[in-house]
Amino acid sequence: MNYEAAIEWLYGTQLFGIKLGLENVRRLLSELGLFDALAGRRVIHVAGTNGKGSVCAMADALLRATGKRSGLFTSPHLVTFRERIRVNGEMMPESEIASSLSEIRERIADWDPHPTFFEITLALAIEHFCERDCKAIVLETGMGGRLDATNAIDSDVAVITPIGFDHTQWLGETLAAIAGEKAGIIQPGHPVFSATQPPEAAAVIEEEAAKRNAPLTWVNATDAPEFPLSLKGPHQRANAALATAAVRALVPDLSATTIADALAKVDWPARFQRLGNVIIDGAHNTHATEALVRTWRDQVGESERAAIIFGGVSAKDTAAVMRLLAPIASRWILVKVASQRGLSLDELDTTLRSIGVDDDIPINRAANAAEALHLAADERTLVTGSLYLAGEALAAIRGGAPFEVSDQ
Repeated sequence: MNYEAAIEWLYGTQLFGIKLGLENVRRLLSELGLFDALAGRRVIHVAGTNGKGSVCAMADALLRATGKRSGLFTSPHLVTFRERIRVNGEMMPESEIASSLSEIRERIADWDPHPTFFEITLALAIEHFCERDCKAIVLETGMGGRLDATNAIDSDVAVITPIGFDHTQWLGETLAAIAGEKAGIIQPGHPVFSATQPPEAAAVIEEEAAKRNAPLTWVNATDAPEFPLSLKGPHQRANAALATAAVRALVPDLSATTIADALAKVDWPARFQRLGNVIIDGAHNTHATEALVRTWRDQVGESERAAIIFGGVSAKDTAAVMRLLAPIASRWILVKVASQRGLSLDELDTTLRSIGVDDDIPINRAANAAEALHLAADERTLVTGSLYLAGEALAAIRGGAPFEVSDQ
């Protein structure tokens, strides 16, 4: 298979759905000889509701700054699948994705149950990291932690970013239940670093760490070095503190100069990313949107408003997100996200009006992100509501870069 055919086959496995559990992914990793290949490689495992990607990107940058060859596994991608798998900041080459997926496809052709999209993608990443002899690997959970495919891999350090309500149909309806799933990544005897959490989540994390005799350290923004960060917003300082603590557990002599240089160069798109008069942020739940609005007021101005290009997916508290954004909206441009779970324009419009937005604030519609950006071409613009929409907008701004739509 060439790259296009390989990706088409891989995306086709999304029809198998999301299956939380470790048995099948352990079988796949074992079949490929990857547990043996991982021996001696240090792993940082990151779970949480918000900030996972930023913490992973910062940890990866810090590891590379110490001279370690680092593998970075994150999801979802914004524009191209290749973003999910990086070695020393470089995306996995198309040719290697094609050849590796061809091999995996042959091996699992008759499996029942068939491995899922995420399980195959993880195996692809681990194989690439081992072939490139990465000495350190940073893994972002896909969903939850305890039964997430990434938890099939033993880690040296666990990191838990701020926990909030998301994926409740899978992880539970309470913060305690969600925290229990996230804390499932804690490994016996290995350190765990957690952001400041709501009391009910903190209690669960403390309990799970104690059960596993894992030393737990609480980390907040005041623990971050006072260096300029490339990623903007007060929450990013807390993320930087977490990433620094995790890497320091592996590299105790991490110097202040190394930290400053690395954190000033982190490139992680769609996190309050400025592109001319457009700001793109993938915030898609209330906790992330609160951070976005704080950052907007800090970086743009208390009284400044934006044309908000907004799209969302089902199973999210869209009304609450819109309510948080409303005070900084000069007008709304609604877009259906390029996903099977994308909310329709009518659903978005109805939700917006249900929170009290009326004809005093213009509400427009666009067929896609490119059309929405054109409508707001002369205005200060904020694209938000979904990482899928953020990716589509990035592709449009980059001049029609191929946009690989994925539902997972």
